Amino acid sequence: MSEENKQETVTIYIDGTAAEVPAGSNVVDAVESVGKEIPHYCYHPKLSVPGNCRMCLIEMGTPGRDRATGEPMLNDDGSPKIMWVPKPVIGCATKVSPGMHVRTESETVKACREGVMEFLLVNHPLDCPICDQAGECRLQEFATDYGRGYSRFVEQKNVKPKRTRLGPRVMLDDERCILCSRCIRFCEEIAEDPVLGFIDRGSFSTLTTFPGKQLENNYSLNTVDICPVGALTSTDFRFKMRVWFLKETPSIDTESSVGCNTVVGSREGTIYRITPRRNDNVNDTWMPDSGRELYKIVDSDERLNRYAINGRPAKAEEAIEEAAELLRTDKVAIVASGRLSLEEQYLLTRIRSELGDSVPTFLVGRTAEGDGKLLSADRNPNVRGALLTGLIDSYPEARLDKLNALVKDGSVKTILAVGEDITGCGIEAEALTDAKLLYMGVDHANCTQYAAVEIPLLTVFEKSGTLVNQQFRIQKFAQAVPGPAGVLHGLSTFTRLLNCLNRDVVIAPSPSAVWKEMQAVIPELSGMEFERIPSTGTLVDGARFDGIPFVEEKGLHFEPNNALAEA
Repeated sequence: MSEENKQETVTIYIDGTAAEVPAGSNVVDAVESVGKEIPHYCYHPKLSVPGNCRMCLIEMGTPGRDRATGEPMLNDDGSPKIMWVPKPVIGCATKVSPGMHVRTESETVKACREGVMEFLLVNHPLDCPICDQAGECRLQEFATDYGRGYSRFVEQKNVKPKRTRLGPRVMLDDERCILCSRCIRFCEEIAEDPVLGFIDRGSFSTLTTFPGKQLENNYSLNTVDICPVGALTSTDFRFKMRVWFLKETPSIDTESSVGCNTVVGSREGTIYRITPRRNDNVNDTWMPDSGRELYKIVDSDERLNRYAINGRPAKAEEAIEEAAELLRTDKVAIVASGRLSLEEQYLLTRIRSELGDSVPTFLVGRTAEGDGKLLSADRNPNVRGALLTGLIDSYPEARLDKLNALVKDGSVKTILAVGEDITGCGIEAEALTDAKLLYMGVDHANCTQYAAVEIPLLTVFEKSGTLVNQQFRIQKFAQAVPGPAGVLHGLSTFTRLLNCLNRDVVIAPSPSAVWKEMQAVIPELSGMEFERIPSTGTLVDGARFDGIPFVEEKGLHFEPNNALAEA
């Protein structure tokens, strides 16, 4: 189904006000679609509906019909007579229907919410000051907004296990658990790894793993994301930072071509966590655990953060000038990366055009087994971007054996390697003794020991740009933290190198400026502007590349034989 297809709507009445809401939605989602809130804990829009927390109780009625004639029943003023259900109903399991009336703020509803909150807090510990969930805790928020405001419970609270490791990345404080079952349903329905369940009964009910099992699948941290309280916490983020101090920046998971939408949480230039960002066309509200570890490259000891010429430190301008001088020689080859942004890949094509369009260009392919969900077989996030820009015209190979042969027979004397350790991709070390290597990358690769020029680049967290995922969906990411001191920002490295090769070419080092050029020369991007790409991304027509043997198999919202179809 196309993104542009509009949903059918029905008219319902929310607290007496008419509203157009999506047909087939439940009352919780319908009310949210018009900017109001029905509090809830167990309900999650991407999971099944258990209806066990009862926090979303509402009053509901529908237009009555005469049992004998089937005709609508009317009030004296001619308006439809509403037949109210005698008792409150749960909004999460109630589908909207034309003419339905819903009360979300009546005295009955308020009393129900107060009662539910009071029961949930009976055995809940008052440890908000030390709880990681403080600041984004639904229990805190709803207790303030809908609770009684004081406790009538004077008995001893139940004590349950604390600091229980459910798996390598998830910690459980069981006395905080409100038994919403979100984590259990996620493991069963999304991760397809049912290892969690409740044991015991009543107020002694406890969340635990099945005997001999651990919560260790690659999606385990999503249970932390959807836990409405502080029962499940991340062992990596636990006690590291208060969430209200974090600056949240939209980004993209670059571990595969799926392109999960993410949020990077940082403070004062330090990244503390990565969480999923909702995109119903790509990753829903989930992401793999492995993608949450990517930020650690930013402060890695292996980080390349200096410019060098023949192993000696140099200024940025000197290193780029030296690189341009070496590239002006004959017999140049380019090795690019599928991890570069679309803008960087385009600028590489401009650099290549200054050297001659016959310059052999390679992209290092990365493949591994996909999981059929949000980790695809193509472990490069932007191979399709390289195809769109014309940087490559075929699917990349994992090894650079062809380039190795060209170096050996003297056909290539200078290699510009951007974002790739070419010694790990088939280039023999002895071959590099006969060629000049210009290395541009994020980390100290093994090949840097052979590099005539070393130029540091920025990680995806330190720059802004776009990536093209397996659907041919262009998605934006934004700079979350500054790059290392002294390293050129944004696209400056590429634009300055291009300018050194041709002084008449001046492009501002920003995604917007590069997009003005790209949309004029790349047919699929015609008329597009960087600023107008929505947060959920924009699909482009990938029909030009239908003959390329992409390696991805079916996954969430992706059909390999029809990349433009929305699952």
